[in-house]
Amino acid sequence: MWTEKYRPRSLDEMVDQEEIVNRLKSFVKARNVPHCIFAGPPGTGKTTAALCLAHDLYGPGYQEHLMELNASDERGINVVRETVKTFARTRSIGDVPFKILILDEADNMTSDAQQALRRTMERYTETARFILIANYSGRIIEPIQSRCAPFRFTYLPEEHIRKRIEYIAENEGVVLLEDGLKAIIELGGGDLRRTINILQTAASTGKPVDAETVYSVVGKANPKDVREMMITALNGDFINARNKLRELLLKYGLAGSDILGQIHSEVFRLNIPERWKVKIIEIIGETDYRLLQGSNEEIQLSALLAKFVEAGEEIRKGG
Repeated sequence: MWTEKYRPRSLDEMVDQEEIVNRLKSFVKARNVPHCIFAGPPGTGKTTAALCLAHDLYGPGYQEHLMELNASDERGINVVRETVKTFARTRSIGDVPFKILILDEADNMTSDAQQALRRTMERYTETARFILIANYSGRIIEPIQSRCAPFRFTYLPEEHIRKRIEYIAENEGVVLLEDGLKAIIELGGGDLRRTINILQTAASTGKPVDAETVYSVVGKANPKDVREMMITALNGDFINARNKLRELLLKYGLAGSDILGQIHSEVFRLNIPERWKVKIIEIIGETDYRLLQGSNEEIQLSALLAKFVEAGEEIRKGG
């Protein structure tokens, strides 16, 4: 996996999140780390930051001083009482007198397990430090939050994602076209892990990575095609708009809710009066509800296009 191959190995290799990196470097310099909560959206470097901190603190053999429990592991109250406690109570051998235990996706732990963890953190502070990683820090109980230094991670800016993707593509010999790069960044939405995975999936086709390739491998319609369908309907050509809809359903194998989500995104890019955007969003919301209730996808999306045709006529009349 390219996400692992190109994962930073030390804090110096991390991009963006400068304030967080500087705070973690100060811990390494002092050879002391408090209990921490790393909170923020997925793919923003939380787990990577924890591993880089351990690497810089202990050196190349850092894994001997580290335990990482992920959401795929059993982390109920018994694991906290047994596995975690056994790891936490033994002193680390070396210059740093404590070990680090990383609990990934800690916000998914049960309340009972968190209560047991709170007591363990309290009793074994001298021999172990805990780094709790969560998408939603509010799901972690207050007694644990009050014992931890909080770190808030944010989505990475586009320029940093662009540089990283271009660097990986160059190293892997991938022909990455500009429209393909833009499509990858847009679909990644600031999540670097997802962005790299999309690049790897698109590159696996063996063709130059352009926008069409990117959208086909992730199972989304090209926004240009969706926009063209919407504009065709707004111009009053219902039959061609419906043909375009059926083409999208067959070409990309999408569910109706997927296309509806893309229509919703494209509404804001249409050159129509603001109040009509509001009305169209309301109609989309109603269609979404009907689809969730199990209505026929093609009928409901065709009805949506019919509403676009009516809206287009009203707009042209100046209504």
